[in-house]
Amino acid sequence: MSITKDKVVQFHYALHDADKTVEETTRGGSPMAYLHGHNNMIKGLEQAMEGKAVGDTFSVTLAAKDAYGEHQPDSEQRIPVKHLQGAKKWRPGMVGTVQTEQGQRQVTVVKVGKFMVTVDNNHPLAGKELTFDIDILDIRDATAEEVAHGHAHGAGGHHH
Repeated sequence: MSITKDKVVQFHYALHDADKTVEETTRGGSPMAYLHGHNNMIKGLEQAMEGKAVGDTFSVTLAAKDAYGEHQPDSEQRIPVKHLQGAKKWRPGMVGTVQTEQGQRQVTVVKVGKFMVTVDNNHPLAGKELTFDIDILDIRDATAEEVAHGHAHGAGGHHH
């Protein structure tokens, strides 16, 4: 079975930048799962996964525009500190999560006040060329519920 639309894919990955600094990895933990063909994955990575099979191991290097996008200047925003999730005490440079109408989003703290915090809305990896080292572990047909919801359920996927 190969990766095509409406397949649930489980995989391990290591993500590193041009300096070979590992930014994220699932190795040593639970694999990631996603529903292919439903915009749940970085565009360039989803295109690279198309047609791959269980057991395939590969690397793909993506330009910033095909990964987390180009860094957008002037994308700072002041928000109430209580809306920032991920730590009890915030300092500039820390990455937190905010809930938006489009779901959770990672932001970088720029300045911290008593009640308000200034955050950079660019993804922390925006503007970087990134390399993903991928190991495809499992591919299965999505359930009707997963297709209706537009995402994978269960281990490594979305939990309701």
